[in-house]
Amino acid sequence: METLPTPIIPIQDPKLAEKGVELMVKREDLNHPVISGNKWRKLKYNLAEAKKQGQNRLLTFGGAYSNHIYATAGAGQAFGFETIGVIRGEEHLPLNPTLAFASKAGMYFHYMDRATYRKKSEESVIKLLKQQYGDFYLIPEGGTNALAIQGCEEIIEEIDTDYDYLCCPIGTGGTISGLISGLKGRSEILGFSSLKGDFLHEEVVRLLKQYGIHYTNWSINTDYHFGGYARIKPALLNFIKDFEQNQQVPLDPVYTGKMMFGIYDLVQSGFFPKGTKIIAIHTGGLQGRAGFGL
Repeated sequence: METLPTPIIPIQDPKLAEKGVELMVKREDLNHPVISGNKWRKLKYNLAEAKKQGQNRLLTFGGAYSNHIYATAGAGQAFGFETIGVIRGEEHLPLNPTLAFASKAGMYFHYMDRATYRKKSEESVIKLLKQQYGDFYLIPEGGTNALAIQGCEEIIEEIDTDYDYLCCPIGTGGTISGLISGLKGRSEILGFSSLKGDFLHEEVVRLLKQYGIHYTNWSINTDYHFGGYARIKPALLNFIKDFEQNQQVPLDPVYTGKMMFGIYDLVQSGFFPKGTKIIAIHTGGLQGRAGFGL
């Protein structure tokens, strides 16, 4: 699984220019038509490890609108793996666009009640899944594990321009952990949480500690979740539409739209000093736009 380095494009906008802030976007959404953005990075080494172990069946977890479920199903179809998606909650028919694609790509769905889903990483739950489906290569929810962090580190290797801040959206904490590891203490990393609450900070601390990453040049902003995961408001959708019209860069309302809205709002409030150079990581996830009428 190799792709060409994704481009870094400048954002030309008077709102940024008047504040003396330079913004660029690394278009990770362009690295693969289906397994796009950070999902490509997270799955790359996991698929290689599955093949190394002789596994031909992948099992992973996600919600009904999960970019990770979508990407894993596409990866299974592209690289010859059976795929099982453990979906949080009960079945709803007809399938939404995310699950319809995954089903068409050959993924089998196992619906799990929310109480059990919260225990999905416990040995007892995994044992029951293996009793039902046989042996499989397990990929955690969101694809976040040591191999995913290794893949996300490589984003840094493709950036050959100077910058002061690296920004990214956050869901499970794997991408920002890889970026922190790859930067090795250089520049500042600012993550934008797409989930309500402050728990993601502790989750990233746990991931960094677990994988022996000790850098502290990062922070997480929790002000732009718009009500929580996959929650939106008209102001967010209007911003996404205007940004795409003016910059020809599509954003999704779950992750990248919230990040970019937050960057613009912080620029206007003076958070970034004049002369700041920012690179925002476009983590893909554009398949999710269909569910929001974009």
